[in-house]
Amino acid sequence: MPLLTALMYHYVRPLERTRFPSIKGLDVAHFEEQVGYIQKHYNIVSVENLVDAIASKVELPANPALLTFDDGLIDHYAYVFPVLAERGLAGAFFPPAKAVLNRRLLEVHKIHFILASGCEPDALALEIDRVCRERSVEWKLDTVENYRRSYWIENRFDPASVVYVKRMLQHALPSELRSQIVASLFAKAVTADEVAFAEELYVSEAQLKVMVSMGMHVGSHGDAHPWLSRLSAEAQEKDIVGSLSLLRAVGADPDYFTCCYPYGDYDENTIEILKRNGFKAAFTSAAMIAEVGSDTCFTLARLDTNDLPKRADAPPNYWTLLGRGEAK
Repeated sequence: MPLLTALMYHYVRPLERTRFPSIKGLDVAHFEEQVGYIQKHYNIVSVENLVDAIASKVELPANPALLTFDDGLIDHYAYVFPVLAERGLAGAFFPPAKAVLNRRLLEVHKIHFILASGCEPDALALEIDRVCRERSVEWKLDTVENYRRSYWIENRFDPASVVYVKRMLQHALPSELRSQIVASLFAKAVTADEVAFAEELYVSEAQLKVMVSMGMHVGSHGDAHPWLSRLSAEAQEKDIVGSLSLLRAVGADPDYFTCCYPYGDYDENTIEILKRNGFKAAFTSAAMIAEVGSDTCFTLARLDTNDLPKRADAPPNYWTLLGRGEAK
């Protein structure tokens, strides 16, 4: 089965010259260096190449790589798109529809900027615990001790305190309560003007149309960026179908509709819904080299930008060697 190295990016910006230099992102200079590394060691392909290869219409080149960009951030138009266009490279962009079409600031990004605003994760965790204790009966909550046992777990990019804050505010607590806590913390730590912040943060429909006209791929990242597997099948379908409004608005080719699961989260219902709605492939956030085939096209793995070097002249690392079949 052919292998594909799909790279996942989120924030790409001149970090030290922004209001939030500690946001978890990639500096533009490092992005350019990394693209140079990828060009040296891989053959960069488009989503259209990939979908055609899945359908056995073409063969992928040796050691293919795909560049993917999540969340519909203005970074992708202002900094990523010019680099790719100048080098004649294709990229795949996955914006949540509500962020672009409704200029709605999504909670996933409120949480990112609360954490990047200088608030200590331990203090945020204690504030979340306080609210949980005070409103436990009202919302029929679990105990703080059980929440901590379930979510106070570090991962390869975040310490346990950050994972706890993210998971509690992303899905562990009831939706309305989460929204109230996030809105309060965001107003205190970042700004009370969510509308202006959304305008500043997200790419526009017109900008995406320009990118599509220049050969960039735009796929679905859901309508409101939910944890899909935690929704009913009906709610999942509503969110995925809602995301199609953006794809149609920007001129995405229905023959090449793809999805990138928000948070990398999905279940069997998600895949069936995508198939029914004409999607050809979907991407997870599993940190592996993707296997390309008709049986795997809705569970394609992606590496994080941090998994490859950020210097154009760096020697091939483990993941590069693995993609070439040379890793020991």
